[in-house]
Amino acid sequence: MPVIIESLGYAAAYSFLGVILLVVGFVALDVLTPGHLARHIWTERSINAGIVLSAGFLAQGIIVFAAIWFNGEATFGTAFIATAAFGLLGVLMQAVAFLLIELVTPHKMGEVVTLVAFHPASLVIAAAQLAVSLAVVASIA
Repeated sequence: MPVIIESLGYAAAYSFLGVILLVVGFVALDVLTPGHLARHIWTERSINAGIVLSAGFLAQGIIVFAAIWFNGEATFGTAFIATAAFGLLGVLMQAVAFLLIELVTPHKMGEVVTLVAFHPASLVIAAAQLAVSLAVVASIA
C-alpha cells in the first residue's frame, strides 16, 4: 500500500506541473494574439483560436509525457526538474515557431488566430506547434 500512496503523490505532482505548463502555454499564446485569448475562444467562438490552443495543449502533453517517461529512472527531483525544463522549452519553441511563421507569411498570425471564421493558417500554426514538440521530445529520448 505505501508504494501506491507514493505513486499517487508522484502522479499528483506531475499532473500539477502539467497544468502549470498548460497555463504558461496559454499565457504565451495570449501574449502573441491581440485581445484576450479566452474571450476569442469562449465568447466570440473563434475556431482558429480553439484549434491553435488545442494543438498547443496536445504538444505540451506530449512533451510532459516524454519527459516523465524517459526520466523515470532518475530521482523524483531530477525527473521533476527535467520535466519542467523541457516543458518550458516547449512553450518557448512554440512561441518562436509562431513568430517565425509570421515572418514568412503575408498575414499576422495573431490576427489569423483570432478570426471567428475558419482560416487554414490556423492548421499550419497547429501543425508547427506539434512538430516543435516532437523535436523537443526527440531531444529528451
